[in-house]
Amino acid sequence: MDNLSPEIIEKIRQQFEKAPYPRVPLDQSPKDDLNALYIHNLVTAYYLRQQKVIETQGKVILDAGCGSGYKALMLAEANPGAKIVGIDISEESVKLARQRLQHHGFENVEFHVLSIYDLANLGQEFDYINNDEVLYLIPDIFAALKAMKSVLKPQGIIRTNLHSAIQRSGYFRAQELFKTMGLMDGNPEEMEIEVAIETMKALKNGVELKARAWNPSYETPEGRAALLSNHLLVGDKGYTIPEMFAALREADLEFVSMVYWRYWDVTDLFQEPDNLPALWAMSLPEIALEERLHLYELLHPIHRLLDFWCAHPSQVDLVVPVEQWEPSDWEKSRVHLHPQLKSAKVREDLLKCITEQKPFVISSYVTLPALAPVEIDSTVAACLLPLWDGSVLVKAIVERWLKIRPLDLVTLAPVSEQTAFDEVKQLLRKLEVFLYVLLER
Repeated sequence: MDNLSPEIIEKIRQQFEKAPYPRVPLDQSPKDDLNALYIHNLVTAYYLRQQKVIETQGKVILDAGCGSGYKALMLAEANPGAKIVGIDISEESVKLARQRLQHHGFENVEFHVLSIYDLANLGQEFDYINNDEVLYLIPDIFAALKAMKSVLKPQGIIRTNLHSAIQRSGYFRAQELFKTMGLMDGNPEEMEIEVAIETMKALKNGVELKARAWNPSYETPEGRAALLSNHLLVGDKGYTIPEMFAALREADLEFVSMVYWRYWDVTDLFQEPDNLPALWAMSLPEIALEERLHLYELLHPIHRLLDFWCAHPSQVDLVVPVEQWEPSDWEKSRVHLHPQLKSAKVREDLLKCITEQKPFVISSYVTLPALAPVEIDSTVAACLLPLWDGSVLVKAIVERWLKIRPLDLVTLAPVSEQTAFDEVKQLLRKLEVFLYVLLER
């Protein structure tokens, strides 16, 4: 395509040929990183979009911009039985990705040296596309989004991200400085890194750019690599929330959710979320999600990435939020445990808490969606034990609840089925907020 600035793309390719990313040892595995697996598991994104639980077996996942293959490995670990396809413009990166997946024993994988704009040449469609830490380097993000959309199955989901123009403003100024100095005319190497380090060190400590974009750790071997990925990153560009949504509209894609959605609630920024200033209390419930996210970033730009999921527009049935379910919905609903909690270690810990009558801190395994520890009373946790063997109906949990907690602890009167049903609903709604349990109507 004529508008894609082939010179910039070639510079980016050369940079990652010489320094493949991420720089993770070949034998390092993410299989015990439940937070990362939780994000990379298709179940998480599909549930947020469709409020349905899918099987990963047989799904086809694309890692668009796979780099050295660590995220492809993460996708393989998080989604048992799925086929993983990786592409990257760096031949050296693709070589490392192949070696990595082979080293960890994954065979249902394939990697190609390919531009994201040429995805149609693969002749495949995908249930999920992971495009992580790539889009902000691409000169034409609209064309890249459209290319991914063209190979996305009707109910598929794309995960991608853009650098925040506000949060990374110091790094963008550093990049502009080093462009002006000629350090980014070609592909930055050791000499350019050394000049950048010398420049930042030589500035007075009170200089604003040094205060925002310098740390002595950049002088270490790991820090030098980080400096190359920030201060001297070729093609890097920042975006705002409105620009992110404009790109989605241009590509005719529907916003699904921020990947770390629990950390984008603007009400959490106030000392008393339940007692907001009058104007905020009146206006917030009425404004669109795009504006709420924009307000968050203006107030508290802590996120380096505008990290989000998107999909084909209007490809799912209208989802009724759990808090709006009728009693009849609950009576027929099914409960699933999130796959990343369904491990022998978590179940063993749960049994120990039940035996010792200690609270079960379910958030200690997958911490990302919880802003504070999420504890469950040991007897309550015992009611959820069958979920480690498979999904169950809500009414089955109610029946188990009545056996474990048959009496009111204050009056010693028998607990009614309706009371047990209400208490189970309260528990499941609490856990569903964090997607520790998944509820299907």
